[in-house]
Amino acid sequence: MKVLGLETSCDETGLAIFDSELIDSDNKGLLGQVLYSQIELHAVYGGVVPELASRDHIRKLVPLFHELLDQCGISKHEIDAIAYTKGPGLIGALMTGALFGRSLAYGLGIPAIGIHHMEGHLLAPLMGANPPAFPFVSLLVSGGHTLLIAAQGVGQYEILGESIDDAAGECFDKAAKMLGLEYPGGPNIAKLAETGNPNAYQLPRPMLHRGLDFSFSGMKTAVHNLIKDTAGSGTGSDSDPQVRADIAASFQHAMVDTLVRKSIKALKQANMSRLVIAGGVSANRHLRDTLETELAKINATVHYAPPALCTDNGAMIAYAGYERLQAGQSDDLAVTCVPRWPMTELPAV
Repeated sequence: MKVLGLETSCDETGLAIFDSELIDSDNKGLLGQVLYSQIELHAVYGGVVPELASRDHIRKLVPLFHELLDQCGISKHEIDAIAYTKGPGLIGALMTGALFGRSLAYGLGIPAIGIHHMEGHLLAPLMGANPPAFPFVSLLVSGGHTLLIAAQGVGQYEILGESIDDAAGECFDKAAKMLGLEYPGGPNIAKLAETGNPNAYQLPRPMLHRGLDFSFSGMKTAVHNLIKDTAGSGTGSDSDPQVRADIAASFQHAMVDTLVRKSIKALKQANMSRLVIAGGVSANRHLRDTLETELAKINATVHYAPPALCTDNGAMIAYAGYERLQAGQSDDLAVTCVPRWPMTELPAV
């Protein structure tokens, strides 16, 4: 089965084809993928502008589709099914991919299915070289979401903890903006932090002893006050590169420490020994290194998606679609997108 995956939930236009006949190959079923990022478009605004994102998806979907077909060496008539991101995300952006995918499926006479964006992230590590077996705890951490989930199987999810305000990735973006760094903030914070001292400044670990939920709004305030009160932290003539690096490193360390300690707490609460981490922030090297070190102490393992599948992409949607299509699930002709969509509402496979 060849499944076309379409991801248009935010500011990346991702398309991929998953071929079930290639599951046992080195590429774990991924026949090909293309990805267009709108980072340059939104960077001048310091964040994603929904209307611009929707218009850019419309502009890029058809050319990227043909590019993908050429890359894979197949025709559109060889596609067996289409999976598109149904939610959560920006409603206009979601609608572009959903309408394109549903219309194409209708024209080709093949089934289509709407996929939960975060389920795509959760299942992406199953396409890696060391795929985890169910059950496991998943830390889904991105610009829009921070979730801890106990996963017993596809569609069998229990929310253990979630962000009650800003997501971790959003906090990275806003801290980066305070330091005068370009959007997106995560990679630029990590780069600046490489030469910094992570223990130079003490920043809070929000809600560390209050269950498994996350709150990062107070972290933004703490970083803002630290920058305001610390000489050399700005970008002007009095800027001190070491001070700025120390602030970035201290911020990153506090964020990672919070995520790691909550994850360990979730593993113990769920009585599990496997952690799956996915989403854009999962690419952070300090987070990965710390998780590996700390989980080894409790005889637990950590699994990641391949680097190319950490951020939003079509491959994760294609794979999630394959899992559900194999179980006989598909959508009718009505196109419905869901900007807010609890994962616990998903049917089990």
